[in-house]
Amino acid sequence: MSQTKPIILTGDRTTGPLHIGHYVGSLKNRLQFQEDHEQYLLLADTQALTDNADNITKVSSNVLEVALDYLAVGVDPVKTTICLQSHLPALAELSMLYLNFVTVSRLERNPTIREEIRARNFGRDIPAGFLCYPAAQAADITAFKATIVPVGDDQAPLIEQTNEIVRRINATASVDVLPEVTAVIPKMGRLPGINGKAKMSKSLGNALLLSSSPEDISAAVKQMYTDPNHLRVEDPGQVEGNVVFSYLDAFDEDHQAVEELKAQYRHGGLGDMVLKRRLEGILQDLLRPIRKQRMHLSKDLGYVRDVIKEGTDRARNITDATYRDVSNALGLFRI
Repeated sequence: MSQTKPIILTGDRTTGPLHIGHYVGSLKNRLQFQEDHEQYLLLADTQALTDNADNITKVSSNVLEVALDYLAVGVDPVKTTICLQSHLPALAELSMLYLNFVTVSRLERNPTIREEIRARNFGRDIPAGFLCYPAAQAADITAFKATIVPVGDDQAPLIEQTNEIVRRINATASVDVLPEVTAVIPKMGRLPGINGKAKMSKSLGNALLLSSSPEDISAAVKQMYTDPNHLRVEDPGQVEGNVVFSYLDAFDEDHQAVEELKAQYRHGGLGDMVLKRRLEGILQDLLRPIRKQRMHLSKDLGYVRDVIKEGTDRARNITDATYRDVSNALGLFRI
């Protein structure tokens, strides 16, 4: 008797090509998830509009870019359903339905949303779509009846709110029509930007893209923040806050060697360039096959479009069925 695989939903906003922070934070895990989970990978173009409605071209033009990155790192469209958010109408229908089960004050209290509002300096000029994002994400997750969602620790409050909505829907329907979801938080935290001043971000211009050229990689590593007080090789250096060591922790598979380098750096006698040369070699080896595969795929964008279309068609059948389940359970009028 075969066992049903656990359902997992993940995805990315289509606001630009993906970077190595995405690789270590999520893409690498997705390659494993697709082997033992029923995985859905959402190209979140509708969500991207919540703070990019004045630049829709940016959002739409990056759908193929993000899909290319997925395929280039090894996401298998046979094992993972890659689908486009804006072409799944049940997501919008469920979002609208769920907004009747959550208050404005609860949306505003969500720590993730509150922090994002502050970071974007919205003040009271908050796009309604942005404020309502927790309900929209709940719709995304529950439409696939996912029970697992990988998120950063800063996103955990969104999963908590999804489960609040699920419990209210189930209580109103007097039947468990939707499953609750578990947040899976990766062991590796967010990768800092190459300048050491913030998390790696496309919008902040401190990211190293998966499609970076060898020259781009070399230039990025050379400008990486280390320890400003480590002026001479013989000086003791600080490991904490040192971007090069953060990247070595994330990408260097010889963990014992990294720990020995940290001890030597703290004691003195290890130059920054030695560390940077080691890191550059690792990143060149990592990104070379990804870049090669991406360039190959970019010559046949028709194939990439077909992957998205076929995945979206498959996802539409699933999400439409969930909407029917929920609306019937709640007793909406049927015609």
